[in-house]
Amino acid sequence: MKKLLKRIFKLIALVLVLVLVAVVGLFAYLTVTEYRPADVETLEIDAPEAPVFDKNSFTVLSLNTGYCALDASSDFFMDGGTDVRPDSADQILANREALEKLVLTSGADFTLLQEVDSGSHRSYNVDEVALFRQSLGRPSAYALNYSCDYVPFPWPPLGKVHSGLLTVSDYRVDEAQRVSLPCPFSWPVSTANLKRCLLVSRVPIDGTDKSLVLVNLHLEAYDDGEGKIAQTNQLLELLRQEYAQGNYVVAGGDWNQIFPGGLEAYPNEHPELWTPGLLQNEDLDPGWAYAYDLTTPTCRLLNQPYDPADTANTQYYVIDGFLVSPNLQVIDAHTVDAGFANTDHNPVLLTLRLGGAE
Repeated sequence: MKKLLKRIFKLIALVLVLVLVAVVGLFAYLTVTEYRPADVETLEIDAPEAPVFDKNSFTVLSLNTGYCALDASSDFFMDGGTDVRPDSADQILANREALEKLVLTSGADFTLLQEVDSGSHRSYNVDEVALFRQSLGRPSAYALNYSCDYVPFPWPPLGKVHSGLLTVSDYRVDEAQRVSLPCPFSWPVSTANLKRCLLVSRVPIDGTDKSLVLVNLHLEAYDDGEGKIAQTNQLLELLRQEYAQGNYVVAGGDWNQIFPGGLEAYPNEHPELWTPGLLQNEDLDPGWAYAYDLTTPTCRLLNQPYDPADTANTQYYVIDGFLVSPNLQVIDAHTVDAGFANTDHNPVLLTLRLGGAE
């Protein structure tokens, strides 16, 4: 009996040692291969021939594509659901095609897309960036904000994730940059987490030496709040600098923060699941303005599949929208009610005119 117990203890010890070696090896691998982008990186512009921007009024569309996976049938483990990825690649391809049609139907001059995968296990390695670029056929720039060869959680794990921001323009883009934002996570969580950024695109304006500066963003979601604040402050400083140079500035995307009045329109009745931060008009310099629409939510909580009849057990938010400089006039901002059919976000379409109360 003693010999048997001794063998069992040795076996248990061996298993524990092997598990420890595997865990240490995994963290070592993630640390060595961690994505460490520079503070500012110049991006390659996929640039089919396009005219120089010469319009007085123009439109900008923002849409978080949910990596073409988070459609009406989906929930998500980080929001209180259970799903890690859809059942098949066909679902990814069908959602991407539907979102492409949504972009084209909008007729937007500029499109800011977030959560576009370029090769991820969660989206069956479909290169969504290449497909969007091929089908839209316009100048575009892509900036990674999540790049990890193996995300080890939950179970089954997310695995490989390569994803980011894609800005598409009907007009010539002279320069595009990836600007890193502060990361609120420390080692070892940081090794397999997002490295948030801004995608800054410069569109020359015909007949002037000024540019229309488009800033595509997707700010922190699952931090304690300090990360979003730090990222927002860095964004505001960048926008101030661009405006000081006489440029026209539009920042848009998924802020993961509720726009002013949004909490009153859609009270957060499930703070135990996910609570976004709050954007405040008081934080803006004079003349700057948020542009958004409270009549339709821009995002749904992914604690369960979408059921428009069930408003008691889930949550809606207005966290997608824009911030525009004083030299631009907001003509209209409205949320396109796409029914969360192909992503957990609704697109927001902004109409602007050059010139404003300076």
